[in-house]
Amino acid sequence: MRVETLGEGEPEVAIVGGIHGDEPCGPRAVEALLDADFDVERPVKLIIANERALEAGVRYVEEDLNRAFPGDPDADTHEGRLAHDLLTEIRGCEILSLHSTQSYAAPFALVDEMDGHARSVCSYLSVEAVVETAGYSTGRLIAYPDVVELECGIQRSAAATENAKRLAREFLVARGVLAGSEQPHRDHRLPVFRMERQIPKPDGEEYEVFVDNFERVAEGERFAAVDGEALHAEFPFYPILLSAYGYENEFGYAGDLVGRLDGEEPAVPARESASARADGRSH
Repeated sequence: MRVETLGEGEPEVAIVGGIHGDEPCGPRAVEALLDADFDVERPVKLIIANERALEAGVRYVEEDLNRAFPGDPDADTHEGRLAHDLLTEIRGCEILSLHSTQSYAAPFALVDEMDGHARSVCSYLSVEAVVETAGYSTGRLIAYPDVVELECGIQRSAAATENAKRLAREFLVARGVLAGSEQPHRDHRLPVFRMERQIPKPDGEEYEVFVDNFERVAEGERFAAVDGEALHAEFPFYPILLSAYGYENEFGYAGDLVGRLDGEEPAVPARESASARADGRSH
């Protein structure tokens, strides 16, 4: 784990990249901040977490770091020990964690819940949506206080790197680390979604996804296929992190549109929570 500090004093703000070694946009954003030699108004920690996985170009070496928190100094895996060390390093900080995905090209934010800290940070970020992950945060860094996670774009793309660089600077302005005149991005009235359940991926060889993330899927609509056999929605939902090959055992998540960052009600009536529906999906 590489840790650098900009500014004098004990940092209360941190940016973390490289939780996953196959998502280089975060480390590149950290390197860009270090190369820029900014005059900072508050100290900040800049961290590249899983250097071993990054060097190998793999998601993780022995265990998914973003499922390994809180970790243990005596854990059997590299990531288990690293999770403990990283939490120790960022204790007491407001944290931005930079990621990329196979599911969506535009940046969006994830938070454990839409509390005051999440609102104050996400308002200043040029993202397309915010996702509450409560209930699906076990083992993840996002489960800890004052953490905002960003999906910056398509994994390994140049656009994801540029997005990560821009969003990191926006975060640092929002938290008073860098001087700036940015105003909250309230013109686009950010939609807020909530993860409700995982969408399981049946065993198969070839997978397809036919719907777009954050676009409402109607009951009965074909949303994916396994070896050419269509899967149809048993209830309306909003796809979140939905992709053919992004996860091993699930397509992604079914979610609800629960509000707007400016506090207004959703543009469509909220349906019954997916978690309250009968288990299972059409196969």
